[in-house]
Amino acid sequence: MGPEALAQVLRPLSSTFTASAFPRLLVGLEVADDAAVYRISDDLAMVQTVDFFAPVLDDPYTYGAVAAVNAMSDIWAMGGEVVLALNIAGFPEDVPAAMISEIFRGGAEQVRAAGGVIAGGHTVYDREPKYGLAVTGLVHPNRITTKGAARPGDTLYLTKPLGSGLIVTAAKNDLPGAAAWAEGAAAWMLRTNRHPSHLAVAAGVRCMTDVTGFGLLGHADEVARASGVRLRIQASALPVMDGARACIALGVGTGGAARNQAYAGPRVSLAPEIEPDLPGLLWDPQTAGGLLIAAPPQVAAALEAAFAAEQLPLWRFGAVEVGEGIRVEA
Repeated sequence: MGPEALAQVLRPLSSTFTASAFPRLLVGLEVADDAAVYRISDDLAMVQTVDFFAPVLDDPYTYGAVAAVNAMSDIWAMGGEVVLALNIAGFPEDVPAAMISEIFRGGAEQVRAAGGVIAGGHTVYDREPKYGLAVTGLVHPNRITTKGAARPGDTLYLTKPLGSGLIVTAAKNDLPGAAAWAEGAAAWMLRTNRHPSHLAVAAGVRCMTDVTGFGLLGHADEVARASGVRLRIQASALPVMDGARACIALGVGTGGAARNQAYAGPRVSLAPEIEPDLPGLLWDPQTAGGLLIAAPPQVAAALEAAFAAEQLPLWRFGAVEVGEGIRVEA
């Protein structure tokens, strides 16, 4: 569901479950974030999320693994640790049991590697295959990372390149070169945000989100509105997956990108000198994308040093300013 439609259908729930009526609900529907957070005690809170989608890759095992990484990423974006997950799945009746088993195996191995356990789930018949997880995590209430904690002077970072939506779409349409690009995209999608989250929280970061279906600008828009700030993005500093720009040149586009732009576009200003293919990357829906991190000045150097020491990718691509909306510069 696109961001505009989602905001509309959630309005009745937001007014039903208010923060004042449920004081233990630390993060709920009143401010859109990556997961819900419920306080259990003074030093422990529960983080919950759910995510599932139709196949983005042909290989069943890899599809299941990517779906699990994508679902768990919301927990890591909130600074939490995954402890428990439940499978959510729908398949046509004629899908071979062995194929479903491989999807489940891919998800299970990712959850186990993240320190969690799959303890059940629910499966139904559906016309189109769908798989994902309902995930529970734990976090200290004082170390929750949210979309609303960005402040003027912060530096913006990404932990994965952009372009997975374009590449997956090109591969589904068997475009020239797309199979090789999809292999590279799958490798990025399988990289978890778990340890990057550890490093960010340890450095003192309090504002994070993961870049998924709303694209970079859609999720940046959420940060800007939740924090009451403006984000300035340097286009030339953005990381891009191999093949993503070629996909745009081949005319590849997605419905998700169009919905993202329709919703957040009025709050985004694009410099006239930016490259023509850039908007296609900025609005592109990502699967299991990286973390968007806003690091305060006193934290940024330590964050960069920690990622460098672990040889983990980290791209500096912008800054937080006084104001509202998003400005994209060349």
